[in-house]
Amino acid sequence: MTGAQHPQSAPAEHRPVEHPAIYVFDMDGVLWCMDDPLPGAAEAIARLRGRGDVVRYLTNNSSQSREDYVRKLARFGMRASIEDVMTSAYATARLLHAEGCAGRRAYVIGEEGLRRELTAVGIDVIDDQGIAADYVIVGWDRAFTYQKLALAHAQIMGGARFIATNRDATYPDAGGRTLPGGGSLVAAVETCTGTTPQTVGKPEPASLRMLLEAAAMPPERCVVVGDRLDTDIAIGKRTGCLSVLVTTGVSTRADAARLPPHDQPDLIIDGLTELP
Repeated sequence: MTGAQHPQSAPAEHRPVEHPAIYVFDMDGVLWCMDDPLPGAAEAIARLRGRGDVVRYLTNNSSQSREDYVRKLARFGMRASIEDVMTSAYATARLLHAEGCAGRRAYVIGEEGLRRELTAVGIDVIDDQGIAADYVIVGWDRAFTYQKLALAHAQIMGGARFIATNRDATYPDAGGRTLPGGGSLVAAVETCTGTTPQTVGKPEPASLRMLLEAAAMPPERCVVVGDRLDTDIAIGKRTGCLSVLVTTGVSTRADAARLPPHDQPDLIIDGLTELP
């Protein structure tokens, strides 16, 4: 038939999805490196939200609070509310709050974001000075010293419970370089005390499960997007989610190829512009 008119379909990325998924993004090395946004990140987030998918953010970086991350996301053109963000610091605070931690003391190796999250749930963050702590909590600390290590050692040997916000060995820096991560500090404390910590952040499933529960989304409708095989991809595998490795941060395609098939990501992309 000539001259017949057919309605045009909307582009696939703008059609509302019938069964929305939840996309959980790591941030450092995925959305940005240090203070430089990565290409296509803001556009990918907007495209997913525009078609009705749920977007959340999950980081092992304990140095900043959730409010800090909301501001940083906004600066790079990615809107978010505080409920959209989960950090290893906040996850640690929530787990301890559920145990009734209010009024207990913690000696902290970590930065201001971790201290704020712990204080918000009623934990008294101390600077030692001879006061016995109930917890020693270790995260990323760019002002780490031998004195801090010695104080953590003394508290744990005195009976304090050892908790690691995460065990990331490295942290993505600009230009493809890496920096020592919070896990390197955890390892120092573990070595001198002979004590294995309770680890909260990725790849332990607690933080991701908190996000899924709050969004009322099952794991089979979750896609975890991250740059580390040992944390982001591993937590996806452990919780039954799909996993996408982005090679803009720490792990590479060659790293993924060395893993057993059941540990490999479901998809590998070289940037968020390639996110299906």
